[in-house]
This record gives sequence, C-alpha cells and structure tokens, in this order.
Amino acid sequence: MDLASFITSVLTSFVIFVALVLVFTWLSRRPGNAPVYYPNLLLRGVDPWEGRGRGTRSPVGWIRDAISASEPDVVAAGGVDAAVYLVFLSSVLSILVYSGIVLLPVLLPVAATGGALVGIPPNPNNSSESTQDFSAIERLGVGNVPEGSMRLWAFLLSVYWVSFVTYFVLWKSYKHVSNLRATARSTPDVKPEEFAVLVRDIPRSSPDETIKDFVDSYFRALHPNTFYRSMVVTDHTKADKIYQEIEGHKQKIARAEAIYANSKTESNPEGTKPTHRTGFLGLIGKKVDTIEYCSEQIKELLPKLEAEQKTTLHEKQQRAAIVIFNSRSAAASASQTLHAQVYDKWTVMEAPEPCQILWPNLPRNLYERQIRQSVVYAIVFLVVVFYMVPIAAISAVTTLENLEKKLPFLKVVVEKPAIKTVLEAYLPQIVLIVFLALLPTLLMFLSKQEGIPSQSHAVRAASGKYFYFIVFNVFLGYTLGSTLFKSLTTIIDHPAGIVTMLANSLPGSATFFLTFVALKFFVGYGLELSRLVPLIIFHLKRKYLCKTEEDVKAAWAPGDLGYNTRVPNDMLIATVVLCYSVIAPLIIPFGVAYFALGWLIAKNQILRVYVPSYESYGRMWPHMHTRIITALMVYQTTMIGFIPLKKFYYVPVLVPLLPISIIFAYVCHMRFYPAFAKTPLEVVAQHDLKETPNMETIYTSYIPPCLKPEKLEDLDAFEDAQSHKTSRAPSV
Repeated sequence: MDLASFITSVLTSFVIFVALVLVFTWLSRRPGNAPVYYPNLLLRGVDPWEGRGRGTRSPVGWIRDAISASEPDVVAAGGVDAAVYLVFLSSVLSILVYSGIVLLPVLLPVAATGGALVGIPPNPNNSSESTQDFSAIERLGVGNVPEGSMRLWAFLLSVYWVSFVTYFVLWKSYKHVSNLRATARSTPDVKPEEFAVLVRDIPRSSPDETIKDFVDSYFRALHPNTFYRSMVVTDHTKADKIYQEIEGHKQKIARAEAIYANSKTESNPEGTKPTHRTGFLGLIGKKVDTIEYCSEQIKELLPKLEAEQKTTLHEKQQRAAIVIFNSRSAAASASQTLHAQVYDKWTVMEAPEPCQILWPNLPRNLYERQIRQSVVYAIVFLVVVFYMVPIAAISAVTTLENLEKKLPFLKVVVEKPAIKTVLEAYLPQIVLIVFLALLPTLLMFLSKQEGIPSQSHAVRAASGKYFYFIVFNVFLGYTLGSTLFKSLTTIIDHPAGIVTMLANSLPGSATFFLTFVALKFFVGYGLELSRLVPLIIFHLKRKYLCKTEEDVKAAWAPGDLGYNTRVPNDMLIATVVLCYSVIAPLIIPFGVAYFALGWLIAKNQILRVYVPSYESYGRMWPHMHTRIITALMVYQTTMIGFIPLKKFYYVPVLVPLLPISIIFAYVCHMRFYPAFAKTPLEVVAQHDLKETPNMETIYTSYIPPCLKPEKLEDLDAFEDAQSHKTSRAPSV
C-alpha cells in the first residue's frame, strides 16, 4: 500500500469516527432513545439527564463523565468483571505508552536515516524486473536499516525495554486485580453462591436409597455443624420444555390483551379480539381466539407440568448436587477440601451463580469431561490450522490486481483513481473482519461441550480459543500469506532468494496492520459508541412488534460486554502492536490510540449501556494475563527469528528473554492465581454479614424455574420429593 492509500484510510476512518460521535451526541439527547443509550442507568433507577440539561449537553460531556467516574462507580454499574476489563485495557495502554516513550524518539531517527530502502537494484537474473520503490512508511522501520549495521543494536535492546516494561505493568496490574477481587468477595452482602458448593462425580448409591439421601448422609457426617441442605441435579429437560410452553402462552395472552385493549375505540367500543392460526408459524390451520386458546392450553399443560415435576424429582436424579452450608466460611472451606480418597469421586468445587449454571453439564463424570475436552481441543486445533488456508487465500485474492484478473468486468470501475485508492485502503481489512465474525458462535458451542459447569467459565474457554485462532490466522496467516502469495513467482524462479525476500517483505506487512488497527478503533469504536444498529432495531421492534411493556424491555435489553469476542480482538491488536513495535515503531501511536479510545468508550458503555449477565469477580484476569504474556513471547520469538535475516549475528542476546518470560509467568501464577482459583478463607470470614441470611431463599435460588415451588412454604415438599424412596434405580 502506498502512502496515499494509507493516509486516505486513516483520514477516512477518522472522519467516520467524528461523524459517528456527533451522531451519538445528537441522538443520545432525545428522550425516546434513552433505552438504547442509557439502559444500565434506567434499570438502576437513575435519571440519565440528572444534573445536566438535555439542550446544553456538549459533544464531549460523555468523555468528562467517563474519566471522572471512579472504579467503585464502575463496579456498581457493571460489576467486578467490567472493572477488570478496564484494568486490562489500561495495562496494555501503559505498556505501549512506556514503550513508545523510548522506542519512538530512538528508533524512528535510526530507521529513517538507515538508507537501505532508497532503491533496491533490479535482479540481474531477471531483466524485466525494475528498481523496487518503497513507501515513506516502510522507510521508518527496521527494513530501512542496512544488513549487519550496528544500528540494529538499538532495535535489539528495544526488545528488552518492551519486555521489562510489560513485566512491570503486569505485576502491578495482577496485584491490583487481586485486591479488587478480595474487596468484592469480602462485602457484607448475602450472595447465594458464597453459601453453596457444587458436587460432581457422586458414586452410585444403593438401590433402595435415592441420590438425595446419599448426598445428605455423606455431607451431614463430614460437616455435621455447618451442612444445611442439598439439592440433587435432575434431568429436567422435559419439564423445562413444558414450562417454556406455558410461559410462551402467557406472553401471547398478555400481548393479545394489549392488542384487544387498543382496539377499543370510539368507533368500535367492543374492540376486536386477536386471532391466530394453530398451524405452522400461525400461518396455516384452524383460526382461533388467541386469548381463549392460550388459556385452554395453559389449563392442559399445568397438570402435565406438575406430573413431570414429580417424575423428574423422583426418578431423574443425577450424580451431581448443589450443597448449601449455613456460613460462607464453611462453604469456602468445603470447596477446598479433598473429600474422597480417589480423585474421581465426590469432586467438590465452588458453586457458580444460580443464573449462570449450565445444568446439562453438571452430571458429566470426570472421565467423560476429560474425553470431551480432548475431542474439543482436537477440533479447535484443526479449525485453527485449516482456517489458515482461506485466510491466506483472502490475503492474496483481495487485491485489486487479482480481482481484475478473476472478475474482468470490474476493471472499468476499479481503475478510477478515487475508487482504486479507497478499495486499496479498505478491501482486505473489511473482508478479514467479516470473515472472523463467523467464528465466535462455533467456539462458544464447542466450549460448552467440554462439560464446563458455568457460563462465565465457558466464556473464558471460548475467549482463549478465539485468541489463539486470530493470532495464528490473522497475524501469522496474513503476514506469511501475503508475502508468499504475492511473491510466489519469485520464489519459484529463485528459491535461494526467499530469505532476502522475507527480510524485506515482513516490515512491509506492518502497513496493512496500521490500517487494520485504524479501521478497528476509528470505525469500530465509532459504531460502538453511536449504537446505530441497536437503535434502528429497537425502533423497528417497538413500532411493529412490541405490544406490551415486557416486549419493549426485551427490545432494548443491551446484554453484557461479550468478553468471549471483545477480549480476544483486543489481544489481537496488542499482539500485532507488540510484534511490530520494533519492526515498524510507527504502529505504537496507533496502538495507544486504540487502547486509550477503547478504555474511554468501554467505560462509558459500562456505566450507561451494558448490563452484566453474571459476575465472576474478575476470574477472567488470569487468562488475560496469560494471553498478554503469550503475545509478548510471540513478539520475542518474532524478533529472534527476524533480526538474523538482517545478517546481525548478535541475536543470541535476545534468547534469555523467553525463559525470563516463562519464569515471570510462573512466579505470577504461584503468587496470585490460587486466590482466583479458590476464595481465601480470610476474605470471606473477615467481615460480618449486614443481615442474617435467609437460608431458604438461598436454597430456592438454585432450584431451576421449571421445578421451583411457588411459595417458600412448599420447600419441604420439594425436598421430600427428592428423598422419596423408589424401587427404580435413579437415572444417570
């Protein structure tokens, strides 16, 4: 990409961003758009415009509010997980800022005056080859330094500076997040998950004893003073299906009643009752009165649900349970205690939040979980490796030259200078972003198939898979793919020149990533802030689909931050910027802009938009820390492999960095990680609860909605049902 295309890309992205910010400022003032731009505030009962006038709100007011908000404000609005995500962004930002303070004033002058890319003479073996021209951007990188030059010492020592800056920042951040997590876990609020443990791999009970009675007797014997109750996991798939049908009919009745009430006008005071057809999607079949039909369906389904609940509780008990203790310290102690001599029996761990339990995964035994995990990892490995083929093909095919060859009819259009400049600036990046958008759903599905017990754990697992995928395929795939495909003829004709070609071409790939980063943070964050797509969808739903208040709330429900895709995409940018920070130092300001703007907009969205669907108390941080270390090691390995291509043979000086990174990661893991894997007793026991916990409420919170009794007084009946003796062996 030449300098004109690069400048066009950056300026166009910036103009789009400014336009989107102005659109956001205008649209967010309108009261009718409040559910899109301030749903978090509305759900917390806060007036979005409290303390400021709608008409006088400045375009930068949201920036002031985001910067002034404290970390406790972030925790109150988005939870500890959101605060930890901001720590992640600020940590990478700090690494890049501290690195850039040294790298930019040192490396840019050294590279600019190198003179190696003034003009590469033509190859004597190829008379048709002309002198190669290089853009001004490439002349500001290590590619412009002559082979074997002592100037390369500056680049080599810069790798050490970036590495030690990363160690320093990560150590401080790990300590900060650890303290933040401890503070959140030691609050006096009553949280059900702090009184419960998850028990898996329960041994088979005797034929005349239910799993419920077996679990009760086992834990009552081991924890006689602190055991409260247990709830055995059941296969409630059929009961849940009936329950969802009933809930669906209730929603239809509410919607039909709203339509019926609106139809009562002066010209038609009796109104018109809504009808629908009973066939496929309501398009075919007998036409019926919606309210009467759904009411009859509910009357028929309620006895079926009651019967299925009894069957589920009696005969579909499975070998997993939620065990409730009467104190937080007792539950924490039990979750960290080895309960059985053999490790594949009575596996006890901290219970997830009730809202994030993946019920179908709980009964899977240890060996099934291990087998599933191995199979999933094998599938992910194949996906990562073989996705590189289409990624590399995209990097080669999505050039104007190749498109003109494959699609000759486009030649008339793309040869126009203005269109050609825009396409060269954006086409490969847009194709790559769209291609990557297809993957997260698959990885989340695969992660859940491992037997993971909670939603937050599945998000962490999917995030890790996605990170390694995009680093391997986007970073390595595009860099090598573009180099190899564009120079395929040269490699075939002159195989011995491949090393020289890679040495000259690798720095040139930085131009693509410069525009890729610019596109991601200007356009991506502009769309994130303006929320144009959610705004359009909300207004369309409210106008044509929403009939009740519940429908309207569902239409503007913002969801959470989506860590399974957001964190890996941020890590891709961090990896790219780190790896090219020495090869092409000009990328550092773009990385700083990406993470600075990302921190600012993410903080605004956490405070005003997104609503957390779960709370893992920063459990994602160790994974973030590991990914940053991985990115650093990819960077170090890249430099160890790249500098010798410049015939600079002092590269062994960099080799110690890899073991230093491994040792640093190990020390951090040993010092900080145990407090993330298990909750320390001193954390849960150092503060008294502000109120006496209602143990029945805690117990009820873990009962699936389809089995939950309507009144707390019915809990004893629910527990007795699970203890009901039956001659049939429990289903496992």
